[in-house]
Amino acid sequence: MKTTLPKETEVTHEWHLIDATDKPAGRLAVEICRLLRGRHKPTYAPHIDAGDFVVVINSAKVGLSGNSKEEKKTYAKYTGFQSGYTETPAGVMRQKNPNYILWHAVKGMLPKNHMSRTLIKRLKLYPGAEHPHAPQNPKAVG
Repeated sequence: MKTTLPKETEVTHEWHLIDATDKPAGRLAVEICRLLRGRHKPTYAPHIDAGDFVVVINSAKVGLSGNSKEEKKTYAKYTGFQSGYTETPAGVMRQKNPNYILWHAVKGMLPKNHMSRTLIKRLKLYPGAEHPHAPQNPKAVG
């Protein structure tokens, strides 16, 4: 048997639509990463960019597993300057930037290489139910 690998010109990038209302952030991030990398396709190869575009609506309503994660979970940031370390609780981060919780989870699950920086640009997050990608006819994912 021969192993056939798709060429970059033969790969088609489809569009998927996901509603994030009350879904756990981690489980949703796994599904998004699978679609971004193209692991759902039979022609998947780790070194070939065969992933799809993913549009996520209602990303502000994504859930966090556990009872008190809104207060206890923190996102750390360090500026590089002395005393430049800050921690922001998930509840405050949701108010400041509602897309950040899901974006941060997806970015952490992608491989740390040049391809992941290309793939994260294919993730389109919208805090409400409206999105401007209707002409691309995204397919709804469970």
